[in-house]
Amino acid sequence: MFSNLSALYNRTFRASVLKVVLAHTSSHSKQHFHRSFLRMTQTHSTLNVVSTSNAPAAIGPYAQAIKAGDLLFLSGCIPLNPKGELVGEGDVVVQTRQALANLKAVIEAGGSELGKVVKTTVFLKSMNDFATVNGIYAEFFGKHTPARSAVEVARLPKDVLVEVEAIASLK
Repeated sequence: MFSNLSALYNRTFRASVLKVVLAHTSSHSKQHFHRSFLRMTQTHSTLNVVSTSNAPAAIGPYAQAIKAGDLLFLSGCIPLNPKGELVGEGDVVVQTRQALANLKAVIEAGGSELGKVVKTTVFLKSMNDFATVNGIYAEFFGKHTPARSAVEVARLPKDVLVEVEAIASLK
């Protein structure tokens, strides 16, 4: 299982390296490097990409979730509807509910359930919204209380107010 996680992190690291290298190379070199780099970075056969139309598609080069062994790793869910449109602009209550609805849709598409969520990370544009988000989060998970981190960040994709990622068990 450690090797599966290592492969996931290595892929992210290689993507970061690609950005730096391409920024400092000629056009011809970029084409050659990019072609060979793409051959190296195919999803490993031990990993399964999870995708559902019940949540917005990824807005970048990442998956909604990845199954690795007995774990499901979810990308951050932001308050876009399944069509990819922002909901609740400026309203942390509406945005939190939508982000958590997206989280649930991806968890279920991955073959797990809310009661099997092991860990979440909540990213907030403002820690002043913590109590509000915490109340909605508590209602959403009910008596199940996964491990959690909550952090304030300078900016989130699409300038949303909240993003939630998770790791869930598949057992």
